[in-house]
Amino acid sequence: MHKTWLITGASSGLGLEMTQQLLVKGHKVVATTRRSEALTPLKRDLRERLDIVQLDLVEPAGIASAIESAFQRHDRIDVIVSNAGYGLFGAAEELTNAQIDRQIATNLAGSIHLIRAALPFLRRQGGGRIVQVSSEGGQIAYPGFSLYHATKWGIEGFLEAVAQEVAPFGIDVIIAEPGPTGTNFGANLVRATPMDAYDETPAGVVRRAIADGSFEIKGDAARTVAAIISAAESETPPLRLALGSTAYSSISQALSARLSALEAQRGVANSADRQDL
Repeated sequence: MHKTWLITGASSGLGLEMTQQLLVKGHKVVATTRRSEALTPLKRDLRERLDIVQLDLVEPAGIASAIESAFQRHDRIDVIVSNAGYGLFGAAEELTNAQIDRQIATNLAGSIHLIRAALPFLRRQGGGRIVQVSSEGGQIAYPGFSLYHATKWGIEGFLEAVAQEVAPFGIDVIIAEPGPTGTNFGANLVRATPMDAYDETPAGVVRRAIADGSFEIKGDAARTVAAIISAAESETPPLRLALGSTAYSSISQALSARLSALEAQRGVANSADRQDL
């Protein structure tokens, strides 16, 4: 059955790939973007099934207005895909206040405002799906991406709670966690001005790997998007969806390390329990 999807950040990367795949499958797409020119060829050929909306996630009032208008135009929107965002690279000390504020405003606060704006409409229509495009970086961390990770870990925590809050209304949540994927993520990466002090640190190693192309990227954008769509269309979607061998391996290792550390602290935890006398 054909559905209506709303996708943020639809003009590039995974958002554009998802828009294209959904249109090929016969779905309708409300595609939000700050730059609509990348979607012009699709609009020309698929005018009746593609609704392009200008939207900047750093403007909460604009988000609420855009979501309300989209639901009014399309009556029902089945899947909300929170995809818009970008990467910020630099050791924490290298970042400027403005870079930090915009990263949080876009990746974290913007996604929160989007989801909150959509919830009343999803609830009134009797359900729907929310897909948050996070990253393996919502479960692990690379040096040099501290603020990016802060936003991804933050949005995953937010949605863990929201998923429990809205399940009674028939609203499902999927947190997609792709590993490094062949998109233009690197081209859009905002970089802090490097400090010499970090040249020989892990942050400097990652910086050079990104610059010389040796930072390994295994993920295929088309296959990643197809897997997300499949999960969103499934009868019982998973809360978390690790995508790609790198994400699966790195998240598994991180979770195992945390479990081992937790087991090692069992005695300390037990001794901290209050004992009734």
